[in-house]
Amino acid sequence: MKKMSFAKSILAAGLAAACVWGLAGCTAESTSSNGVKLTGGVAATVNGVEIAEDDVTIMIENQRAANSLDTEDAWGKYLAQSGSTPEKMRESFIDGFIGQELIRQFAEERGVTVDGAQVEEGFEKTRSNYADDEKWQEALKSKNLTEDTYRDNIRFSLLYQGVTDSFAVENPSDESMLTYGKMFSTSYNGAKKSSHILFEAGDEATAQQVLDQINAGTLDFAAAAQQYSKDSSAADGGNVGWDKLTTFVTEYQEALDGLEVNQVSGLVTTDYGIHIIKCTEVFTAPEELTDVNQLPAEFIERVRTYAADSEKSEALDAWLKEKRDASDVVINDMPEGLPYDVDMSKYETEGSSDAEAASDGADAAGDGSGADAQGTDPADGAEGAAGEGEAAGEGEAVNGDAAAESSAATAADTAAGDAAANAVEGSSASTSSQPAES
Repeated sequence: MKKMSFAKSILAAGLAAACVWGLAGCTAESTSSNGVKLTGGVAATVNGVEIAEDDVTIMIENQRAANSLDTEDAWGKYLAQSGSTPEKMRESFIDGFIGQELIRQFAEERGVTVDGAQVEEGFEKTRSNYADDEKWQEALKSKNLTEDTYRDNIRFSLLYQGVTDSFAVENPSDESMLTYGKMFSTSYNGAKKSSHILFEAGDEATAQQVLDQINAGTLDFAAAAQQYSKDSSAADGGNVGWDKLTTFVTEYQEALDGLEVNQVSGLVTTDYGIHIIKCTEVFTAPEELTDVNQLPAEFIERVRTYAADSEKSEALDAWLKEKRDASDVVINDMPEGLPYDVDMSKYETEGSSDAEAASDGADAAGDGSGADAQGTDPADGAEGAAGEGEAAGEGEAVNGDAAAESSAATAADTAAGDAAANAVEGSSASTSSQPAES
């Protein structure tokens, strides 16, 4: 999972704030369990339901600490460079908490309910990961949670997931498909598809014999993969897909980079064993993409995932806006004495250009990690009972973190709008195992 910058994470953090940091367990003491100065008071109300100022404060302070912005000077410079202020930061996080409360209050309108049995199932599933009750209680305490507030977090995570899924799009529009298709066409230009035959590390003699037969034309590569390969891809003739849709180990990728279509490598040694690699296809982007069918089938499926997630996110955003407009939402003035409040006049000349600030703001608005942020595990705040973690294929394959995919994902997130619920995320992993990094 990629780590978000603080600027990009602030809005995505909103809907999931309580789940990740255990803010529902905050009290009106002078400091929180992690030493954050608390002031008490109410930051906002949503149809009469209060959002505690301290919940907002702890969320911002935790995010500051996670991004090494602990000192006043580092924080002030960051705000100036991103074109923000303490007031704007506070409002952004409050907006996220408002989104949480709207989901709690109106989930049932989307046909989403959560019963006690579902909550207990998630609770017991997580607790069973700990050796004993002492370690479990320590994990809860480290996240400022009690068992009751943890159950509340599970309940919200399930509500959030249910509401999000209620806007799922099975068939995205042709317009969306073409928009994302163009992004992928540009980003994936030059992508290479490959197959491989994997031998045990000590079986170099057999590997060389097979390679010699392939080069002599007496043995078909796909047939050799089915007969000799120790990888799960053997049944598919060794096919491991496109390099831009996954991340291969360095030695494999370097060997593939040097191959043209239908060219076969020499013996390539990795931690998984000995490979013979064949480049089976190279994607060359058309000058103008007018139909997604100009893309390889695997790319089209990835495009479909992004387009569907984008439309789902847009629909969720619109619903949240509708509910907020129809609700009694009051945001109170920012009180004095908050630990993240700094005198920005010191940093006015240190701000970035208008263009840089606008770009940073767009990144913040467009981040798509709302779903990933739905963690409820007190041990890491990352995987929840209903979280949509990264998909993994067989063996060692995981979602790729290629620059091209990152670029397409960022564009997809931005297009989805600036609500905290954006949930554009990576799609399925490669289904072949060994050459891909875990």
